[in-house]
Amino acid sequence: MSDFIQQALTLSKQGDGGQPSWVAKLRSSGQAALEAHQFPGRKTEDWKYTSLRSLEKGDFLTGNLAEQPCSQELLDKLALIDNLGAKRLVFIDGRISSELSDSEFENGVSLIHFNDATDEQAERLSRKIGSITRSDRHLFSALSDALLIGGLYLHFEKNALCQQPIQIVYLSTEAELPLLTQQRLFIDVEANAQATVVEHFVSADSGDKHFVNGLTEIALDDNAQLFHYRLHMEQEATIHIGGVHANLARSSTLNSFHLGMGSEVKRIDVVINHCGEGAHCELNGVYLPRHKQLIDYHTTIEHAVPHCTTNEVFRGIVADQAKAVFNGRIHIHPQAQKTLAMLSNKNLLTSNKAEVDTKPELEIYADDVQCAHGATVAQLEAESMHYLMTRGISRKEAEVMLSFGFINEIIDKVKHDAISQYLRPIMAGLFARDPELMRHLV
Repeated sequence: MSDFIQQALTLSKQGDGGQPSWVAKLRSSGQAALEAHQFPGRKTEDWKYTSLRSLEKGDFLTGNLAEQPCSQELLDKLALIDNLGAKRLVFIDGRISSELSDSEFENGVSLIHFNDATDEQAERLSRKIGSITRSDRHLFSALSDALLIGGLYLHFEKNALCQQPIQIVYLSTEAELPLLTQQRLFIDVEANAQATVVEHFVSADSGDKHFVNGLTEIALDDNAQLFHYRLHMEQEATIHIGGVHANLARSSTLNSFHLGMGSEVKRIDVVINHCGEGAHCELNGVYLPRHKQLIDYHTTIEHAVPHCTTNEVFRGIVADQAKAVFNGRIHIHPQAQKTLAMLSNKNLLTSNKAEVDTKPELEIYADDVQCAHGATVAQLEAESMHYLMTRGISRKEAEVMLSFGFINEIIDKVKHDAISQYLRPIMAGLFARDPELMRHLV
């Protein structure tokens, strides 16, 4: 057994006792799943391009430290999205901040903090939490179960048409020691309801290392619709292992956008299960590692029933000596006739030392389907560069414009204008680095 798993089990068992019975049961099943796992290495297929050497010794598994203060000014600087009009929930190093969080929400919206659940609420949580993710297949889902302390259950009632987005900010602060932060969220959207949820990960500008283990489960009932945004904007020293697992019932729609700013290690697993006929998934993402950062997206779409559709598009721009990994898998089960599923992954290298490992997969066991997949890895086109430069644009400006244009098509697909307007100057600044080069973009 590896040092990481051994230390995680020790930490989990130290925290046993004094918990609600449903939490204790989930922690126990998480411990059993952890014991059955092996720590990923180069010979582990799903991790062959992503090294977890920085986690291997378990240095981060020391428990949470005392709550760190955070001012409203710092929070707004890191996570304010102008004109979003959202209700905001703020977690600081994994703990909810009542002072910085809103307490009143639209009719049809409710939330339960795991630690504050009544007996009646606990019965519901025991049925929901951990019901979508597969801890036997995902080591860090098992870790989340085994170390479960707190989390959030976000509920949208039947027929609720929520106009205000819910923005959940996860802030990692400065810490003297390596710190593990657990993020756990369950989004429950009942039949015919419509909601928007923004998960926003940020960190203080410091050289301190954080390990964020983030897990979100999403349940969409019949004809429910969720716009889900997951923005990873932590500082470079952060290690983030995250997962988003969703079940889609009949005629439900999940419109999901992912942004991955690079860090030391960032690995996100996205698993979408089509469980009811007529379900649709729109999955778009952008990843932008630079320096010596590593970012890894693994997506799995399970088509288990007929008449479902998926449209998945991810694009990456990899700079300097950074590395990106993308593995997209669409699995069409034998009974999933009349499936329509498309997968596209395009990558742009802006440095001769940048690296991309991409692997799109289609696994089809039904014969009446329409499916396609593709991947590209390229550098900036010489002809496009020449065209811009002959019109008075400098080489650096041309590089910025072409890089921004490569992902702007994905940003255009963001349904909420406030979020796309928030992202564009951040993306432009990332490419330009020199503010003078941004004048053509924003």
